[in-house]
Amino acid sequence: MTDNWSRDITTRTGFTFHVRPACAQDEPALAEFFTHVTPEDRRFRFLSSAREVGHDRLIALTQIDHVRTENFLAFNPEEVIIATAMLACDDEMNRGEVAISVRSEDKHKGVGWELLGHLTRYAEAKGVGTLESIESRENHAAIELEREFGFVAEPYPDDSSLVIVRRQSSAG
Repeated sequence: MTDNWSRDITTRTGFTFHVRPACAQDEPALAEFFTHVTPEDRRFRFLSSAREVGHDRLIALTQIDHVRTENFLAFNPEEVIIATAMLACDDEMNRGEVAISVRSEDKHKGVGWELLGHLTRYAEAKGVGTLESIESRENHAAIELEREFGFVAEPYPDDSSLVIVRRQSSAG
């Protein structure tokens, strides 16, 4: 791969952050990051009400194959993780699930918007045809953000508390 997708990104609010793929050494910093994500946002991200993000989940976010799965970490100028954006694809690379979390004090700066754009461009470059996100029906902010990116919300099969938002990329 000639581009590991590391870069500086400036949001529409003028906030600049650095994004790069996660690695195993990021586990302690990622654990610290999730202590600065509200309980509600952790519930929205993992669709469970765990008080903390455990070691097994942190491994799944940091020890990834960088082929079918990528997790981008966003860092502020002080090199503190302010967000995580994951894409997990099926074996055929036809469909990818997207999940983003932003540190509480860094919300409303455009970080989530820019990370969703970064993930979308990354998925298209990999040839992924469909992007999806499973959301709590209560997560209005995420659903609206995804709709602005062309995602369409549909009822989630067998669980009325969830919706699936889906976008066909230009790659598919």
